[in-house]
Amino acid sequence: MEPLVALIVGFLSARLAGLIGVEALDGWHPALRVGLALLFVLTGISHFHPRLRPDIVGMVPPRLPRPDLLVTVTGALELLGAIGLLIPGLVSWAAVGLALLMVGMFPANVSAARRQVAQGDPLGWRTVLQLVYIAAAVLVAL
Repeated sequence: MEPLVALIVGFLSARLAGLIGVEALDGWHPALRVGLALLFVLTGISHFHPRLRPDIVGMVPPRLPRPDLLVTVTGALELLGAIGLLIPGLVSWAAVGLALLMVGMFPANVSAARRQVAQGDPLGWRTVLQLVYIAAAVLVAL
């Protein structure tokens, strides 16, 4: 739920800043970029946080090798993608990359829900949230 809050608060804060005169944020598209970037900063950092990392490593399907390395790589990609969303020449590339990353990581959400590991939302709600995040990334990419 925290990533959704980050997306909404980031979007609304950036949109408000645009409305009160911050020209770079004047419009729904730049505001959505900020909200999506904030979401991925939050989730990317969580991949490295000592209390959260074990749960995230536990979400990786057991058949995949080196879950710790996979979590490190995906966390780094999320953080790099968040930065890319804020650099005008990289926005579309970063948004497409993040959308593909979310699609690629979704099986971990399914696996975690089925095995009842890691804290989090049930699979139905995880699916809805993942679709919202992917849709936001696609909108940013366009």
